[in-house]
Amino acid sequence: MVNDKNIKPVVLYVDDERNNLMAFKASFRMDFDVKLAGSPDEALEVLKTCEPHVIISDYRMPFMTGIEMFEKIVIKYPNPLRVLLTAYSDVQSLTDAINKGQVYRYIKKPWVEDEIRNVVREGFEFYFTRNELELRNKELIEAYKDLDRFVYSVSHDLRSPLMGILAISNLLPKSQNMQEVVDYSELISKNVSRLDEFIFNLLEYYKVKRGELTIKPILFKDLIGQLIEIYESDAQSKGIKIELEIEQNEDFRSDPLVITVALQNLLSNSIKYQREDNPNKLVKFSIKVLRGEARILVEDNGVGIEAEFIPKIFDMFFRASSIGTGSGIGLYNAKHALDKLGADVKVNSVPHVGTLFEVILPSK
Repeated sequence: MVNDKNIKPVVLYVDDERNNLMAFKASFRMDFDVKLAGSPDEALEVLKTCEPHVIISDYRMPFMTGIEMFEKIVIKYPNPLRVLLTAYSDVQSLTDAINKGQVYRYIKKPWVEDEIRNVVREGFEFYFTRNELELRNKELIEAYKDLDRFVYSVSHDLRSPLMGILAISNLLPKSQNMQEVVDYSELISKNVSRLDEFIFNLLEYYKVKRGELTIKPILFKDLIGQLIEIYESDAQSKGIKIELEIEQNEDFRSDPLVITVALQNLLSNSIKYQREDNPNKLVKFSIKVLRGEARILVEDNGVGIEAEFIPKIFDMFFRASSIGTGSGIGLYNAKHALDKLGADVKVNSVPHVGTLFEVILPSK
């Protein structure tokens, strides 16, 4: 339902008779935002710059009937409700209107003002209700896809480490070799880390998915500094150098939690997918705030991503590489968080050379 009473229905009225156009405008200018077109071609020009909620067209026009016009319009502009105005009531014309032009209603000429008002208001409500329903259906389909991926991932990413720990726990009592015990302990630690990362990423996902934005001033030097502190010891243990370059001379406002979730996953990903044979492992953060937006670059010289996989890397549970113990949720979380902030994300990657994530983040 449309609750804002200040919103006027936008109505496009199409008629080849100028007197009818002027009469329609005079009758309904206080009720609707009226757009006029003296021909189907003019109507198509209006639709290029404005999408009305309702299109009302006369049936009889030179060169093209109202039904034929609706038949053309519905292909490119399916959302507006179509109403046919006609003095003719033969069954074939009405059948064509419904089947070809997908007409919502028809009104007999001469039209009655109250009938027009009622039809437009009904069409206005129906326009928003239908669009809302389509949006909810898309969200539901995506939710089902996420659920399917989640069920699969839980069976694999949770069970696999648990089964590994169980197998090792059965071997430990039988081992008489201290080195074997140490090796088994390391395997248990790796499996526990996999479980911990998976659960952590799931919590992050729901935190971003369900939470409302909390807009605050952002000082990137502090925000990124805290992130690097978290990952610095892990990076050092793997021989990875983290470089930081920040240029911020103006205020920037956004949600610090959502930004942190996004950049944390990009940083974690860059650290995780390094080449073991690379003696100069590097992850570089570069941030420049200028004219109300932040340009964030996260660059590494790691394993890189094959071109065919780049369109899929932000899908939930997708892994482009078998290296590391990724949950397949990290980049999904990053993209979801950045989408919530209205950011634009680009990826450039070359296998065995490295990956560059570019984020253009608007200030709120």
